[in-house]
Amino acid sequence: MKYLILIYSNPESRAIWDTVSPEDKAAGLGVYEQLDKDLVESGEMIVSEPLDDPAKAKRVRVTEGRALTTDGPFAEVKEYLVGFYLVDCSTVERAVEIAGRIPEAELGLIEVRPVTDLAALA
Repeated sequence: MKYLILIYSNPESRAIWDTVSPEDKAAGLGVYEQLDKDLVESGEMIVSEPLDDPAKAKRVRVTEGRALTTDGPFAEVKEYLVGFYLVDCSTVERAVEIAGRIPEAELGLIEVRPVTDLAALA
């Protein structure tokens, strides 16, 4: 089953990251590198990507058949999406175990969601 593991951040956690020493930042990024390596080796990794600053987002709305855009994130939020993993693993418990290895999990900012199997809906 596929699971999307959503990684969230907030201004407070970003401020902490900005004060971390270069050595500690390298160690933190190393956690992601190891997790990526382990998931590739286990065959569970589909894709993982960090997302850019939410201020660079575009909001898209279709009105009268035309796509209209505005700058910035979709909504005012206290937490914003900063990255994700799409994994294929046997159980939700395994997906939660993977999510628990993500450093932001210590801040309570990880969400695990099953991906709907469209073939099963037909």
